[in-house]
Amino acid sequence: MVVSEDVLSLIRKHAIKNAIDYGKADDGSVLGKVIPQSKGIPIPELKAEVHRVVTEVNSMAKSDLLDAYAPFEKEFEKRAEETAMKTGKPKMELDGAEVGNFATRWPPEPSGYQHIGHAKPIFLEDEFRRIYKGKLFLYFDDTNPEKARQEYVDADKADLAWFGIKFDKEYYASDNIDKIYEYARKLILDGHAYTCACSQETMKKKRLAMEECEHRAKKPDESLSEFDGMIAGAYEEGAMVLRFRGDMGSNNTVMRDPTIARIKKAVHYRQGTKYKVWPTYDLATPINDSLNGVTDVLRSKEYELRAVLDTTILKLLGLRVPRIHPFSRLNIIGNTTHKREIREMIADGAIKGWDDPRLMTLIAIRRRGVVPEAIRAFALRAGMTKTDSELSLESLLAENKKAIDPIAKHLFFVSNPVRVEVQGFAGAHASLRLHPSSNLGTRSFDTGSVFYISGVDAETAKAGDMIRLKDLIDIKVLSKSQGVITAVPGSSWGGGRIIQWVSAQNMAECSVLMPGPIFDDSGAFNPDSLVTMNGYVEGYAKNLSEHEHVQFERFGYCILDRKETGRLLFIFTSK
Repeated sequence: MVVSEDVLSLIRKHAIKNAIDYGKADDGSVLGKVIPQSKGIPIPELKAEVHRVVTEVNSMAKSDLLDAYAPFEKEFEKRAEETAMKTGKPKMELDGAEVGNFATRWPPEPSGYQHIGHAKPIFLEDEFRRIYKGKLFLYFDDTNPEKARQEYVDADKADLAWFGIKFDKEYYASDNIDKIYEYARKLILDGHAYTCACSQETMKKKRLAMEECEHRAKKPDESLSEFDGMIAGAYEEGAMVLRFRGDMGSNNTVMRDPTIARIKKAVHYRQGTKYKVWPTYDLATPINDSLNGVTDVLRSKEYELRAVLDTTILKLLGLRVPRIHPFSRLNIIGNTTHKREIREMIADGAIKGWDDPRLMTLIAIRRRGVVPEAIRAFALRAGMTKTDSELSLESLLAENKKAIDPIAKHLFFVSNPVRVEVQGFAGAHASLRLHPSSNLGTRSFDTGSVFYISGVDAETAKAGDMIRLKDLIDIKVLSKSQGVITAVPGSSWGGGRIIQWVSAQNMAECSVLMPGPIFDDSGAFNPDSLVTMNGYVEGYAKNLSEHEHVQFERFGYCILDRKETGRLLFIFTSK
């Protein structure tokens, strides 16, 4: 049986959509979409056609893929909105949460810049505050003096202000250390914690082997004396820790006597040298949650095993236990959000800093021109599902395109410019709309007879071709010589190409940074992941404010990164 053109078009449409969402189309995913609409076609034949089309789509360049997706974009957007309307409510509910009696917190660790993965929980928490008419707190988990920095606290606050999220209260773990010491002493005296002098290697081996440490048999008074000695500075780093007395035979490795306080003598950005013993997350955060009135904790499912430890510690201390709600992480295909990897790439000079536009840190995607409302829509897409969310960067940029399209001024930009001299043309007055549908005004200027077009357009132009310089004049190519095109005004429109241009009398030099995938298919750093494209832009661009969005026609959306001496620097956002 021959597969009809309608079914082939359907397969191609879903293959393109699958490749846009996940970087590469998958045979099984596409087949699942087309089977319900392909009744009567034998599955083996359908599978063969799906494989053929998927192979073809996966070989397409990214620019061609985006062009091919454009005719279907609105159809898929409408379908996604309808699905969200039907399924959004179940995903946006928290078991046990009560309207009017709800408080949650956003707990950044100020040891680096926040990334796109952090956007999901913060927007979820903000949304649940609205749904349950409750409160949202900002809690800095800053109990590692070696990594916590005021720089990162300030950056976190700047990201949150950019998101437009306001908090009902702000507090720091490091401001509550003395209170945490009190609760640690209670755990010791009640027989639920003990001091341990084992090396890190020994502790690790015994925990894996489910073997109890010899220090576990200490009497509470001895452990309390040693804990106070840790606080007084009687021990060096690594010489003594405080461990929770859990269950060394538990299948949950978290419960095998974890460390809950350790000695760190580094100067703390906020407390200086006041404290030498610092609690771990498992001791500090549950206590702070309970004492500050947090009723519901949203946490990525990778920490699900730790919920047992947190709950156990709070119950032993007689403190109120918040409800814990796990959800899946949000990951971007082909990128990294690991602070260690980013620090190494910065140290090696592979990338420029935390705001390098190739990264998925919030400071980087903000610089690239992604707006908060796009990030919010992207982050909330999966709601509270526990299914892993691994999405393509194109999905985020598609949300961004919807947000910035109505406000982005349209200008002409030509890359690798080629000179065009129009003989017998004295120039004209150009008055061009800044947006085809939004009322953003016009840009007006006089031209001469010399123009520049992009190198790509010039490369295919040949003698006799008719070309329309968009919204200005039709020209006929006479010749190309030594990198200059000579033309004359066209007498009639012959159906040739319509291209963008700039006038030699009204232009500015500019460069466009073109961020690409930071890793190649093998997972290695891609040294060609940031390319600079040079060219000319209309002179109106000099009037733009830094960080203003534009659409360079037939090129893509960009943001003005900064104005340099004699040159404008833009960053490419999306097609």
